[in-house]
Amino acid sequence: LALTLGLPVPDHPLDVVRAYRDRMKTHRPIAPVTVDRGPVLENVYRGDEVDVTSLVAPFLHEKDGGRYIGTDDLVIMRDPDDGWVNLGTYRSQVHGPDRVGLWISPGKHGRQIREKYFARGEPCPVLISCGHDPLLFLTSGNELRYGLSEYDYAGGHRGMPFEVVESELYGLPMPASAELVLEGEMLPGDVAPEGPFGEFTGYYAGGRSDQPVVRIKRVYHRDDPIVTVASPIRPPSNFSYSKCVMKAGMIWDEVERAGLSGVQGVWCHEAGAARLFNVISIKQAFDGHAKQAGLLAAGCQSGSYLGRFVVVVDEDIDPTNTFDVLWAMSTRCDPADDIEIIHRAWSGPLDPRIPRGQTHNSRAVISAVRPFDRLADFPPVAEAGPELR
Repeated sequence: LALTLGLPVPDHPLDVVRAYRDRMKTHRPIAPVTVDRGPVLENVYRGDEVDVTSLVAPFLHEKDGGRYIGTDDLVIMRDPDDGWVNLGTYRSQVHGPDRVGLWISPGKHGRQIREKYFARGEPCPVLISCGHDPLLFLTSGNELRYGLSEYDYAGGHRGMPFEVVESELYGLPMPASAELVLEGEMLPGDVAPEGPFGEFTGYYAGGRSDQPVVRIKRVYHRDDPIVTVASPIRPPSNFSYSKCVMKAGMIWDEVERAGLSGVQGVWCHEAGAARLFNVISIKQAFDGHAKQAGLLAAGCQSGSYLGRFVVVVDEDIDPTNTFDVLWAMSTRCDPADDIEIIHRAWSGPLDPRIPRGQTHNSRAVISAVRPFDRLADFPPVAEAGPELR
């Protein structure tokens, strides 16, 4: 993961998170460069030649509603108002030779863009890349600010622009070195039953529902294409650790950009599917510092979707160490005074705890720090020093 991000190989998880956070401090987006040719154009299928069912589409879980060609995918759309290009990772189910179902959680940028087209009664053009540079996947699965293209963000981290080629039908940019790309459009009212699908929270949340269909009109692929796959299961999964690092670094960066001082580390735990149980460590400097840290971590763009618990700990607690965090919660948190509840926060159908059809949940911000007014006289930690040990 560190090598993919172009970071030093760490001795501790927080080392790579800190390095990623530091990268973002000097990070400047770099827009992609359009080229005329690329390996993705080695094979192009049009019209009656299109047959998605002939391509590799794994059946990942016993209770899935079908085969999914898009799990580690890039769904590429252009905003009809502002013209910016969004890349998101949304699951893509094969329905037929020229039909793919696309599930996008409420509030996601791709869904907002799709609804803009549908509100006008227009088709929504879309590309689905099913094999590509892993840095693009790491970027597309996280919440960037609205209007910032993942191409630009990933190019900035890479230190050089990605090369893209324009698709034949809609001129959408696809990675020139992609393995396999589908091009088509979604039409208002054109839906089909999609799901269920085993998701990253570890449940078949969301069930089966009517979702928009992408009518596939072009297939582009390299010779002998490799389809990249994310297999969401009860954590840990084959991609959950990468989410922990990326999400932790982004939250750390955002809370510092909001003006919070004294952050010592952030970690999003795999047991919480890298979203549901996040810990921020601070060196307290003033009364209310811990509460500010918790509220910022819970409400920033990178930490806002599908959250559940945010725990704030002192600088002597390793936020990556579950035992240490639970010990701090058990000994430094008074439930009556140190737990804040946030109501109607951004969630979605993949949250197994909320009722079907609801898209909001609540958050607990847990202050598991020593009370600021008792820092001087709070009982010292009982442990032997290195020499005595």
